[in-house]
This record gives sequence, structure tokens and C-alpha cells, in this order.
Amino acid sequence: MNPHRHHWLLEDGLAFLNHGSFGACPRAVIEEQVRLRAELERNPVRFLWREIEGLLDAARNELARFVGADAAELAFVPNATTAVNSVLRSFDFREGDEIIVTDHGYNACNNVAAECARRSGAKMITARIPFPIAGPEEAVAAILSAVTPRTRLVLVDHVTSPTALVLPIAEIIRELEPRGIAVLVDGAHAPGMLPLELRTLRPSFYTGNLHKWVCAPRGAGFIFARRDRQEKLQPAVISHGYNTPRAGRSPFHDAFDWQGTLDLTAWLTVPAAIRFCESLLPGGWPALVRKNHDLVCDARRLLCECLGVEPPCPDSMLGSMATLPLPDALREKNAGESRAVIARFDPLQSALLERHRIEVPVVRWGSPPRRLLRISAHAHNSRKDYARLADALAAECATARANAGV
Repeated sequence: MNPHRHHWLLEDGLAFLNHGSFGACPRAVIEEQVRLRAELERNPVRFLWREIEGLLDAARNELARFVGADAAELAFVPNATTAVNSVLRSFDFREGDEIIVTDHGYNACNNVAAECARRSGAKMITARIPFPIAGPEEAVAAILSAVTPRTRLVLVDHVTSPTALVLPIAEIIRELEPRGIAVLVDGAHAPGMLPLELRTLRPSFYTGNLHKWVCAPRGAGFIFARRDRQEKLQPAVISHGYNTPRAGRSPFHDAFDWQGTLDLTAWLTVPAAIRFCESLLPGGWPALVRKNHDLVCDARRLLCECLGVEPPCPDSMLGSMATLPLPDALREKNAGESRAVIARFDPLQSALLERHRIEVPVVRWGSPPRRLLRISAHAHNSRKDYARLADALAAECATARANAGV
């Protein structure tokens, strides 16, 4: 019996192996948000006008300690996609400039780069990182090979969403920032999955979601903007901070602290989420990060052995997620034929939930799209969840072979 699962409200009998998509909020964190919402409703004007500055400062300071940053370079946002919109739509791209993304990048964020390029006359260049991949040096080489004298900005994931690769962002930043190329790191999955020290990394911009591995409520994310990159940066929603400076506040915080009337309790609950996860194991966050990494590596070995497939990257390129190829019996021949097909739930993903009570994503990625399976690990998971997935996949393979007359 998993000693931590009772902290979450997950359905009885459900093997939840997709923490990476929307996270899952623990009871204690939900209770803290309920408390904050009740406090807000007792006097919304007092809470949102008179008290919010001090509350936000306290939450930002806790977050700064957690991600190894100065609070002056951090602001809250609803999610990483919003932050990517803020950066790219604030950037002064001109005709002929180049924006580099990768083919492992999150579709929503690559869409922002494509639209900014279209509007400005810039060009979006896609660096193609191999998968399977032998090591992080191949990712660095792929990105650097796409750089030209016209490159203005590189958007790169810390942990790729479809393929679950931990990319060597420290080396990428060291290679690009001294050349005057801005690096925007989409770290949607990284907080709580990997140790972060943004004072050391020093990209131009970094964004992360806190509703995933930190287990904060959805709507809690952050943007890091280096001081020399803050002047022209505006939030995706421009509001009062554009022309109403506050005494003792930077224009960066003026702009980002108020982005219209939002439920700010998701941001204010972040310290409770950080403390909750830290309390799960005697060794705190380092122990939890290590445990989740070890569990997902062990799960990947189990599944690869069961399915007869090779792991597509070394364990050192994994955090708390892993993506692996599916065997021939579970590969759809027409997986890449229709955009409409790609947009729907994969039939295997639906079958795993409906027939086996397992929530796990089946990803279509690449050109042409390949069918991949992505697993996640958090404190509510145990090895039994992945053994159950292995049995379910074996059963689905047998069914597929029987239907194919093999």
C-alpha cells in the first residue's frame, strides 16, 4: 500500500500515471486554497487591494528560495504558455530575424513563435533533436547547428513534453547568451522535478508551472526575467501597471502583479504546496526528486522488458517522466494520416482507461508521427502501478495480434 496516496483525491482503483499533464492537487493544498478563498470573500476589496501586495511578496519570496532566484527577477503568471506569450510578443523581432524552436517543443509554445514570426516577418527555424538520443551532447549540437548570425532568440524546453527528455539547458545557455542570443527556457515540467538554481543558470527568461510536480493549484506558474531583459517585457494581459507605478516597486512587478481580476489564491497557495511536498519524505525535496526519478527509471526498465523495446535515452536524461516507443503490435499504420486523428484521444489511451483503469498518455510525435507512451512518477505512485500497466499493455498487444490474424 502506497503510504502517500491518501493525500490525494484520486479515484479509488485508478492508476494515475499522467501527473505530467495537469498535476494533481493534494488535500492539504486544496484546503489552503479554500481558506484563502474564504478570506477573500469576507471582503474582496480589502483582500485584493489592501492586502494583496504583502501576500504576493511573501509567496514570491518562498518561490524565490525554492527555484534559487532573486525575488526581483520573479513574477507569477497563470502558466508557462502565458509566460511564453509574454516574452515572444514583447520581443522586437524584425524582418529577417530568426527564432529557433525544437521539434520536441510544446505545440502551444511553438505556435506562439510561429505567429510572432509571421507578424514580424521573422523566420521560425526548427532544430531537430534526435529521438532515440544517445546523450545530451546530441541535443546541444542540434540546436547550435541551427544558429546563424540572424538568430535573435532560442525557445528550448528544460524537460520536453512529448518525449520527456531533460535537455542540457546550462550548456545551451552558456553557448548562446554570450553571443547576444536570448534564451527562453520553457521549464513547464522542471520545478519540483529537477533542482533549480536560476541565479546560476541566468538565461534571459525562464518559465515554469507549479501545478505539475510542485502540486500547487492549476493557475500557478512563474516567469523569471533577468534584470537586463525586464525593460521591454510586458505580460500577456496589459493592465493598470502599464501607467500606474507603485512606490518602491519595479516596472516588472507593476506590470505582472496585476493582470486583470484573477483568482490569485492559486499563486498564494504555492508556499503551502512547496511545504507539503517537502514534508513527504525525511530528506525533503532532494529525497522526493531522487525517489521519483528512481521510480520512473525502474518503471521504464520494466515496461521496455515487457514490450521488447529499447529505451530511447539514457537514465541521466530523465527526470520524473519517461517516454518509450510502443511495440509493432500497438503501432497504428495510419497514425500520421490525419490531423483530426492526432487531435483526439488515442484509441489505446482510451482503452487503457476504460478497460484497465489506467490514466496514461499515448503521444503521437515526430514526422511522420510515431506512437509513444509517456509515464510519470510522483509520491502517489508505486511500482505496482507500472506492473499493472505492463500487464494491460501485454493484453492489448495480444488483442491487437489476434485482430490482425497474427
